[in-house]
Amino acid sequence: MPDPTPAPIPSPNLSVCPSLDLSGDDILVVGIAADDGDASMLTPSSTMVDQACGGRLAAWAQQRDGLKKCGHITMTTMPIGDQGLTTVVLVGLGRLEKLTRDDVFRAVASSVRSLSDTPCQSIAIGLGLDVAPSLHDGIAAGALFACEYQSIYRKSSGHQLPEQISLAGVNDQALHRGRALGHAINLTRRLVNEPPTIMNPSEFADRAVAMASDVGLKSETWDEAKLAAENCEAILAVGRGSSSPPRLVTLRHDGGGDQPPVILVGKGVTFDSGGLSLKPSDGMVDMKCDMAGAATVVGVMRAVAELNLPLNVVGICGLAENMVSGDSYKLGDVIQTRSGKTIEILNTDAEGRVVLADALDVACDMNPAAIVDLATLTGACMVALGQEVAGLMTNQDDLASAIESAAQTEGEPVWQLPMFELYDDKVQSKVADIKNVGEGRWGGAITAAKFLENFVRGNPWLHIDIAGPAFADSAKSHRDAGATGVMVRTLVRWLESSC
Repeated sequence: MPDPTPAPIPSPNLSVCPSLDLSGDDILVVGIAADDGDASMLTPSSTMVDQACGGRLAAWAQQRDGLKKCGHITMTTMPIGDQGLTTVVLVGLGRLEKLTRDDVFRAVASSVRSLSDTPCQSIAIGLGLDVAPSLHDGIAAGALFACEYQSIYRKSSGHQLPEQISLAGVNDQALHRGRALGHAINLTRRLVNEPPTIMNPSEFADRAVAMASDVGLKSETWDEAKLAAENCEAILAVGRGSSSPPRLVTLRHDGGGDQPPVILVGKGVTFDSGGLSLKPSDGMVDMKCDMAGAATVVGVMRAVAELNLPLNVVGICGLAENMVSGDSYKLGDVIQTRSGKTIEILNTDAEGRVVLADALDVACDMNPAAIVDLATLTGACMVALGQEVAGLMTNQDDLASAIESAAQTEGEPVWQLPMFELYDDKVQSKVADIKNVGEGRWGGAITAAKFLENFVRGNPWLHIDIAGPAFADSAKSHRDAGATGVMVRTLVRWLESSC
């Protein structure tokens, strides 16, 4: 039986123009701000519309409270010149001097999403006339981000997506960066949102390689024979119970000459049943998202290539499906990893760290400047930090500080957890070098990171646990439920700051 055909990833044509064109049939998106007295205030973009409709917009806005609140969206129609009634979306921007990159990103995404049930072929966004130029790339990225939904296999999703989005006051450089970010985030989201039977290790590898070819990255895929030849017994063990064999994909951007590469490593468990330590149905239903770390790596590598960063950057994706069969790896097994260290398996549902053990060792062979791994690794991180905050754990605080700064700039919340030596004993095994779970339920996110630290050979390394923010159960005004693409913006910002 053939696989169902998904909707293509939306890619409306983005263009820039010096000012807001009021002569066409576009739906207009303009800003409204709060003044020093916290009253509503027209911005340059909404002033243009107000002048074109004879002051009606200002009069209408004065009668409504709350418009100035950042992210607030409201819609009306106004007579613009001889064009007849034109749909106008007002976007609250709050105090303009306090606007952040994330505020702009979300405001634009919310405004475009608010039109999802409104037939429209073209949208003209005027916020580039209202906000600082340093925030303009967020306008382009947010506009693209809004167009991706999780309903990729519905016969009729009901979403009306524009073919054309024009951005007034945005320059070509901001458009280029914002477009690269938007496409990268949406690629990450699409990889995660695909059903697990389709997005198995082989399919993930094929899509990553196809993307690499499109944007000029070098790529290499290790199949099960090559994994065996490379002694990647940890990845092979996790994938042994599945009819879809494991893979390891390497993506390479050579932009930094002889500099040592920055290496991004992603956990790519394309579906996690828990293995013999079987999850209950409620805990398994969204486990297609357990490859979000690898999907994030693919998305970041796409942006790195499109922005042509003057760095050497490598992305490594360890891909396996954790299933149950007569050949599944078992509790009590001892696995010799690629590094030579042995792992005692005490829970087959702690499989992501086992996959990463081999992937991190591959990274260490490349003489890295730094290694950053991303993984939907532990429910314990969600217990500690909630569903919207990523956990950072590191062997080098300067590296964590740099990425924390990038995350703060982009508005993606992170928090560093301690890596005290006292946690080392929690992963020591009596029959092997280490075990794949700690002692009991306490400190689970940190003990998982301590496990990973055994495979980085002392290289500068940061582990990002994205178990909470990578996948959302419910929608928000600026995004659909499902995959979020978290950390793509942060990692691109950090890499740019490293140039």
